[in-house]
Amino acid sequence: MSAALRILAALGAGLVFGLGLSLSGMLDPARVRGFLDVTGEWDPSLILVLGGAVTVSALGYQLARRLPKPALAPDFQIPTNRRIDRRLIGGSALFGIGWGLSGFCPGPAVAALSTGALPVAIFVATMLLGMAVHRLLTAPKTGAVGIIER
Repeated sequence: MSAALRILAALGAGLVFGLGLSLSGMLDPARVRGFLDVTGEWDPSLILVLGGAVTVSALGYQLARRLPKPALAPDFQIPTNRRIDRRLIGGSALFGIGWGLSGFCPGPAVAALSTGALPVAIFVATMLLGMAVHRLLTAPKTGAVGIIER
């Protein structure tokens, strides 16, 4: 398949994803924090969004198991690593803490950039900075001083 067709398919999927996040209320950090606050004034309204996302994902994985290959790629990119280690637990905890404090996780934060709100831009910029710092700190180093390769 052509690169242009893959890009158009990715754009379409991203637009549907962003629209779904917007319509569901996932772009409102106060609403997300209310959903995560199960010991306070819990707002269960996002449970349907979560249930819908899990259902669509489960159906997608089942479909992927039955198809010989995807329509726009040479093969499926399904994770095979099932190991639970300190890095996974630490990263999950850090993700959850950040989500609970800010009300944003990466997908909705990028979609919320469309609102033009400064706090969203600051969150996304610091998220990207954190990703870059993590990459620098965890990349394998070569024998040369100061050179990091991926």
